[in-house]
Amino acid sequence: QVQLVESGGGVVQPGGSLRLSCAASGSICSFNSMGWYRQAPGNQREFVASITSGRSTNYADSVKGRFTISRDNAKTTVYLQMNSLKAEDTAVYYCRVTAGGTINWGQGTQVTVSS
Repeated sequence: QVQLVESGGGVVQPGGSLRLSCAASGSICSFNSMGWYRQAPGNQREFVASITSGRSTNYADSVKGRFTISRDNAKTTVYLQMNSLKAEDTAVYYCRVTAGGTINWGQGTQVTVSS
């Protein structure tokens, strides 16, 4: 079983920055793909970014050049550095981790971009 604890959400002005963190723990020996999705009110959950155990990254077109995903050396924590935030980035951000053949989701953290 995998537990995910997210942190770092909040309210920021347009053009500002936030850093999200997601710490994974549990009985799984290693975590494969780690990533972030988001869901705005009235919208479906959408992919934001992901990183593999080999640190290969992938980004949604809407965040390329503004967001950076990374993992710590132990590969149990994933980060999302969000710069140049826009109002349309406002959403609940969810951590997603695949491990041991299972997909695991965090509880979500709210990001609000507003002046």
